[in-house]
Amino acid sequence: MASTTFTPLHDRILVKRTEEGETLRGGIIIPDSAKEKPSQGEVIAVGKGKSNDEGKVFPLDVKAGDKVLFGKYSGTEIKLDGEEFLIMREEEILGIVK
Repeated sequence: MASTTFTPLHDRILVKRTEEGETLRGGIIIPDSAKEKPSQGEVIAVGKGKSNDEGKVFPLDVKAGDKVLFGKYSGTEIKLDGEEFLIMREEEILGIVK
């Protein structure tokens, strides 16, 4: 099986959402289609950084392996090798979870 290598450009970040456990409210199982997607994930790959008008590149604050929080509607969903990922700009990330 061939695996795809993906490298984000500039200040973009590739994130894989972390799955939450099954949610029970009042003994009712909420189906997957009604659940909100988690707003936490793991950084898989990062771009080289943001550049200014003079061409100087500023490296990103996040790195591969970081656990991050992001907004509910942040990023663009993409599929690579059958897996779902988000690609977003660094400014869409709210913080790093330690």
